[in-house]
Amino acid sequence: MERLRKLIVWTATGFGLGCSPFAPGTAGCLLGVPLAWLSNSTFGVPGQIALAVALSVLAVPICDLAERSFARKDDHRIVADEFLTFPISMIGLPLTPWVVGMAFVSNRCFDILKLPPARGLQRLPGGLGITIDDVFAALYSLACNHLAYRLISRCLFS
Repeated sequence: MERLRKLIVWTATGFGLGCSPFAPGTAGCLLGVPLAWLSNSTFGVPGQIALAVALSVLAVPICDLAERSFARKDDHRIVADEFLTFPISMIGLPLTPWVVGMAFVSNRCFDILKLPPARGLQRLPGGLGITIDDVFAALYSLACNHLAYRLISRCLFS
């Protein structure tokens, strides 16, 4: 059982990326890029939504266990919430380098800004509080990414 706990905590730290001395959330979020790539290259939009929901739900107990192990509310080393919710930012978007880059930057910006209701919801206890603000950041990012993609595509291809 101890090995399983250590594996889950290791996963919560993004396999060590969350221990980065500089921007651990951004470093950890990098793991979300291959997850989004896999999702968007394998599934249509309904499958992308289903996988994004499943990954977000999975983040809650992973982050909860890590928080209890570190004995500190939303410890900066916990980044599973960043990488497991990132695929939300890419739902329905093409897998081009500029779109993935745009999604990554907008996701990180919205996570840092914590627009309402994200800031208030992160006060919820345990893994739910750790994860919910990232879900909202990813949803805000998704909306902006679709808008930007449509505007840029219209300008470039009209």
